[in-house]
Amino acid sequence: MNIIHSDFKKGVAKLLVTDLDDLWYLSQIIDPGDLVKGKTTRKIKIGDGDNATVTKKTITLTVEAETIEFGSTGNSLRINGRIRDGPEDIPRDSYHAITLEEGSEFTLEKKQWLSYQKQKLEEASKKKNVFLLCLFDREEALFALTKKDGAEVISTLTGEMPKKGRDNTVSKDFYQEIINTLETYNDRFTPQKIILASPAFYKEDLLGRIKNANLSKNIALATCSSVSKSAIDEVFRRPELAAVLQNVKVREHHLLVEELLKEINANNLATYGLESVRQAAEAGAIKEILITDAFIQKKREEEQYESVDALLKLVDSTDGKIHLLSSQEDSGKTIDGLGGIAGILRYKLEW
Repeated sequence: MNIIHSDFKKGVAKLLVTDLDDLWYLSQIIDPGDLVKGKTTRKIKIGDGDNATVTKKTITLTVEAETIEFGSTGNSLRINGRIRDGPEDIPRDSYHAITLEEGSEFTLEKKQWLSYQKQKLEEASKKKNVFLLCLFDREEALFALTKKDGAEVISTLTGEMPKKGRDNTVSKDFYQEIINTLETYNDRFTPQKIILASPAFYKEDLLGRIKNANLSKNIALATCSSVSKSAIDEVFRRPELAAVLQNVKVREHHLLVEELLKEINANNLATYGLESVRQAAEAGAIKEILITDAFIQKKREEEQYESVDALLKLVDSTDGKIHLLSSQEDSGKTIDGLGGIAGILRYKLEW
């Protein structure tokens, strides 16, 4: 996403959607009541009676958002609401939807920008750092790329390594297949870093066989207990990757959820569920709040979002940090299991 212009004191940001990931960020930033101004098409009636014709015309409208939802294909975001400004022949207060997609330029106006919303906007505007992960053992390998909501598996390999102490041969060199695939993906995706993870010592063995110096110097090693999608989350949490993944949100979210669960198990500095979190926020006790996109969407559909918005504004005003988690992440799924919202506290509350 490109930020063409912003003046948060006046509540205005002019934005350009540059890829589909931007739509996810916008679905979490745009709230009911916000003003969205952009180009759209609308059916216009020309003439009267039998001579009347209807044509589609491209116009610029400002709508006050009421519903924010993805299109059926996931390639667009529809903001539907009442028209607040536009050409003179367009009736005010009639309903219209502005559709945002890749290449859309529009203006978003809020009465108040929360700090986490500005942070999300800045995240979306930064060059996205892609990490390539390869989890493997003696018989299988999994390759994945980081995304906004974790990692996506892009391919797998199966192979067979010679067994130690046995006089046997295999038809293919499995390590070389993995290296070839790493080289292909490194050229295609230009990842910031390649994370090579395995149980035991396999990763060191494979790294020693890589002759491409540019490839090997971009590799970081980590340990995993298995080769599976669930093991990717384990890799994100590995302490040896703390420096490599320090700015990767999915790692931050995993560590925050681990801290939250630890405090819950100790019956100490944690709370979860909407009402309990609200009480803690009213007491000024929220240090970190974790909330999922599925929870926000549910409250919008139930027309109960205003109370959630008020809660987030309260946390923001007391210098609490707001973390928006995707329900596609394992960390987000954990928070959904706790009611979709939870908080890490500054001090213990006695209920």
